[in-house]
Amino acid sequence: MAEHVGYIDLLKRNRSFRLLWLGQVVSQMGDWFNTIALYTIILNLTGSGRDIGLLLVARFVPSFIFGPASGVFADRFSRRSIMIVTDLLRALVVLGFLFVRRPEHLWIIYVLTVFQLGLSTFFEPAKTAAIPSLVADRELVAANAISSVTWSVMLTLGAAIGGLLTGWLGTDVAFILDSGTYLLSAALIASVKVPKRPKNKRGKFAIRKTLGISDTVEGIRYVKRRPRVLALLLTKPAWGIGGGVLTLLAVFGERVFPVGGSPAIGIGILFAARGIGTAVGPIVARRIAGESRQQQQASIGIAFIISGLFYMAFGYTGLFVVALLVLGLAHTGGSILWVFSTVLLQREVEDRFRGRVFAAELALLTLTMAGSNYLTGELLDRFGYSPRVVAIGIGIFFLIPGIVWFLTKRWWDRDNPITQPATLGNDTD
Repeated sequence: MAEHVGYIDLLKRNRSFRLLWLGQVVSQMGDWFNTIALYTIILNLTGSGRDIGLLLVARFVPSFIFGPASGVFADRFSRRSIMIVTDLLRALVVLGFLFVRRPEHLWIIYVLTVFQLGLSTFFEPAKTAAIPSLVADRELVAANAISSVTWSVMLTLGAAIGGLLTGWLGTDVAFILDSGTYLLSAALIASVKVPKRPKNKRGKFAIRKTLGISDTVEGIRYVKRRPRVLALLLTKPAWGIGGGVLTLLAVFGERVFPVGGSPAIGIGILFAARGIGTAVGPIVARRIAGESRQQQQASIGIAFIISGLFYMAFGYTGLFVVALLVLGLAHTGGSILWVFSTVLLQREVEDRFRGRVFAAELALLTLTMAGSNYLTGELLDRFGYSPRVVAIGIGIFFLIPGIVWFLTKRWWDRDNPITQPATLGNDTD
C-alpha cells in the first residue's frame, strides 16, 4: 500500500508546489471579491436573474472557444510562462470593471469577463498539467486535495469577506484588490521550477501549431482509444449540467435569504457555506474511501447522488441555518468528484497529452455550465418559476450522471495502455 502523504508535509518539503499553491491562494481570494462585487452590481442595477445568468455564460463560454488552443499551448510551451503572462494580463483586465456605473454599462462587465476568463482558460490547463511534474505519483491525491481545499477555503473567506467588504466599502475596492492578487500570484509562480519536457514535444511557434488542428485531432484519437479516460474527462462536464446553482445562489441571497438588507452579504454567506462543503468533501473522502483507483471511481458516482439529494433539500427548506447546512453537504459531493476525477486523469494520461485533455475537460465543463446557468436565468425570469422549484429541479439533474456512471461502468472501466508517471527533474521549464 502506498505511503499516506500528509498535506502539511508536502507543502513543507516541496518548494515549487508550495509557491504554486501560494499563487492560487492569493489570486483565488481576489477572484471571489471580484465575483461577489459583480453579482452585487448587476442586482443593484437591474435585479434580473437573467442578467446574472448572462454573466455566468460570459464566464464559461471562453473556455469552450479557446479550450483546444489552450491545451496545445500547455503541451508545447512553457507552462510556467503561460501562467505568469495570463496573471499579468488579468491584473490589467479586472481594473476595467471600475468603469461600470449605470445599467447601460453592463456590456463592459460581459466583455471584460470574456477577456478575464479567456485568459484563465490558458492558465488552468497549464497549472493542472504541471502538478504531476512537481510532485511524485504517490503525492498526487494529497496535492490535488490541497488545491481543492484551498479553492474551497478561498471561496469561503473570499465570499464572506468580499460580501462584507462590498457591502461596506463598495465594489471598487474589490476590483482593485483582485488586480493586486494577480500580480502577487505572477511573482510567486515566477519562482516555481517546473521540470523541462523533451524539446521535440514542444516545437517552434507557427500558425498551424498555434491553431492546434493536428494536435487537437491527435488528442481526440488518444481519448477515443481509452474509454476510462473518456469517462473521467466527461465527469466534470456532467456535473456542469446542474451548474445553474451559481445563478440560483445569487438569487437566493437577494430574494429568499437576504441578510441585513444587502444582497452582497446574503450572497456572500451562501457562497461561504458552499466553500465549507467543498473543503470538507475531499478530505473526508480520502480518509473513508482511500486512494485506490476503484475506490475513487466508486466515490465519484456516490458524489453525484450526494449533490443531487442535498440540493433538493436546499430547495425545500425554509430555515436559513438548515439551508446553509444542506448547501454545504451538497457541495461535498461536488468537491469529491472534482478531486478524484482530476487525480485519476493525471495518472491515466501521458504528459504529452495532458494539457489537451485537461483543456478539453475545461471546455466541455464550461459549455454545460453556461447552458445550465442561462437556462436557470430563463426559468426564473421568463417562465416565472420560483427559486425553490428550480433548486429542486437542479438536484434531480445531479442524480442523473451518478446513475449513468454506475450503469455504464462495465463499458468504460477497461484496462488502458500503461502510461508512465511524469519524471521529476531539476531543469526548469
